[in-house]
Amino acid sequence: MLLKGTKLKIGVKRLKMNKIKIFNGKIVTPFDTIERGTILIENGKITAVESGDIEVSDYLPIDADSHYVTPGFIDLHTHGGNNHDFMDCSVEGFLSAAKMHAQHGTTLIYPTTLAGDNSELFSFLDIYDKADKLNTQGSKFGGVHLEGPYFSYNHRGAQDPAYLRDPDPKEYNMILERSDKITRWSIAPELPGAFEFAKTILKKGILPSIAHTDAIYEEILAAFDAGFTHITHFYSCMNGITRRNAFRFAGCIEAGYLIDAMTVEIIADGIHVPKPLLQLIYKLKGADNIALVTDSMRGAGMPDGKSILGSIKNGQMVIIEDGVAKLPDRSAFAGSVATADLLVKNMINIAGIPLNETIRMAASTPARIAGIDHKKGRIAPGYDADIVIFDNNIEIKKTIIEGKIIK
Repeated sequence: MLLKGTKLKIGVKRLKMNKIKIFNGKIVTPFDTIERGTILIENGKITAVESGDIEVSDYLPIDADSHYVTPGFIDLHTHGGNNHDFMDCSVEGFLSAAKMHAQHGTTLIYPTTLAGDNSELFSFLDIYDKADKLNTQGSKFGGVHLEGPYFSYNHRGAQDPAYLRDPDPKEYNMILERSDKITRWSIAPELPGAFEFAKTILKKGILPSIAHTDAIYEEILAAFDAGFTHITHFYSCMNGITRRNAFRFAGCIEAGYLIDAMTVEIIADGIHVPKPLLQLIYKLKGADNIALVTDSMRGAGMPDGKSILGSIKNGQMVIIEDGVAKLPDRSAFAGSVATADLLVKNMINIAGIPLNETIRMAASTPARIAGIDHKKGRIAPGYDADIVIFDNNIEIKKTIIEGKIIK
């Protein structure tokens, strides 16, 4: 009889772990804020969202203590964190970076590459698959974002110029055959063969994105028509108004504003994109067309000092100071050290954007850009239980990923 009783207790415990009740929280929905509401979660899915307290039994209760309860943050562009870069090609590094980002409220990340050699890229793709199966304590992996190597030399930023080249069908088809986890590929659309490249990856459901580009408005407009509907780290490594043979041309930045359906992502660390530009982007594009991204390198979550951009083996030495990574000569930024909670905090406190709109940019708009807005990015019945609880200072109190309490 004792054994049966013990089994019963274990069964109840398991039931509670699969069923969670979050109550007494200010729930941020896509449309408004429920000042004192309850969320019910069962088997990793949200089953109910209501005002007031829902009376249920056999649920694990979580008192939100009047804090904000929002969808988990979705980071479409990150290179790592916690002293690891995904290009290190280590399972431990993938898992450590994912765990650090989860501590800061991110529930889904897209590990991102840098321009490099294909042997390193293939190792990255293999390690991604291994780490994905073992990732139980960190932000989930949503897929792979390839950043490069098809970039403009003039706007290479911190990308190693030794690896920059034009799109080669033999090369990118070989890469596409190697992995089915690629969800986005960022390139310069003015390069020879870029439109054929876009046509190829669109057939596989991969988003072509504009990045590190020397293109002017007319070229960006043609690229949009070819399927390049998103701009990677808006304002970084691209033209604004420029002159060619004495004539003035609008650049990629102006195109991003003028093409209404073009989505953009911004590194809202307050440094890559300062306050006036954060406000301008929001004013002209609106929250439905903006995704907040960290573009974080290994220095995210680490103290100031020397670091490496890219892999330990082939990366470049950089310096972390003033809240950003810089090239050693301090001539340019070399990556962000932001976390998603900082992005949210900056949009509210620096740019003065309302909380609901900021959360849209941190969760629901990234989900739409990634094509997963039918299951992530909202607190609504039927959606994955990716939830963050934070206070008025955007200090993360709890992170829940697919119904599992991570923090």
